[in-house]
This record gives sequence, structure tokens and C-alpha cells, in this order.
Amino acid sequence: MQFFGGSSLTSVAPESSPAPAAPPGTGTGSNAQVIYVFNRNGVCLLYREWHRPLRTLARNQDQKLMFGLLFSLRSFTAKIDPTSTEHANLGAPLLPGQGCSFHSFKTNTYKLNYMESPSGIKLILLTHPRTGDQRDALKHIYSLYVEYVVKNPLYAPGSPIKSSHAK
Repeated sequence: MQFFGGSSLTSVAPESSPAPAAPPGTGTGSNAQVIYVFNRNGVCLLYREWHRPLRTLARNQDQKLMFGLLFSLRSFTAKIDPTSTEHANLGAPLLPGQGCSFHSFKTNTYKLNYMESPSGIKLILLTHPRTGDQRDALKHIYSLYVEYVVKNPLYAPGSPIKSSHAK
């Protein structure tokens, strides 16, 4: 399934078929650059990029670094949570929903938007730094994942999503 079509940062050649509407919250132009979907074990189920001018790493290295970044940020946010009386060791695995979490962070070149489902599915959407809150868009993408992947009797849980529609 195609979540977004094109990019507002550069001109992209039009596709032969019209792109589906962008999920809610993305505005009129698609600012999505990269999407990752990880399971709870760190296996990348889906990776798709639309606008990435410079590639410095191999795809599997990039995915390992992204999952490691998420693991570290979740662990760090849980460790410094001012509302929790129990602070686990930094780097200790957390269950989905355990501890406080983050929704996004921004650099001068991109914004990382993050959502984790109760089942441990992690959705990461890299966008333009001026893009607004993408929580609704990530929830929409997750609902598509549940509807078309999880409910598919031919899908083996934990295996990468290999479909011509996932582009």
C-alpha cells in the first residue's frame, strides 16, 4: 500500500497512477521522507523512502541504528521520568507502554515522529523539520497495518512485509 505520494521538497516525476490521499495531519503536501515499521524484536517489517538525497549507510545498518536509537531514547526517557518512583537501569528492556515515552524530536534537517503500539510495533516517520504533529498520521498507518497485514491469513507474523502495494 502506498502511504504517501511524492515529496514537497523536490519535484518528483508523476506516477502513472494517482497517489492515494495522505493520512490526516500531513497537510496538502507529503513531507514524508522515510518510514520504518519494526516489530518488538527489532526486525524491520517495512522500510520505504521517498526523499533521501544522501545515503551514507547500507539499508540493514541504517535499520539497526534506527532501532538502537529508539531503544536508547525509550530507555533514557523512562530513566529520567519525574513521575516514576521506580527507575530501571539505563538500557533495561521496557515493555510496550511502560515508562514515559516520546512522540518526536527535531533536528535542523529532519523530524523523527514515533509511535509504539501496545503489541510492540514501532512506527517511525521521518519528515521535514517544519512538519506538524504526525501522531494522527501514524495512527492511520497503524490501522492500515492492522487491517491489511495483521488480518491477512497469508502473512507470517514477524516476517518483512513484501507486497507491491506497500510502496
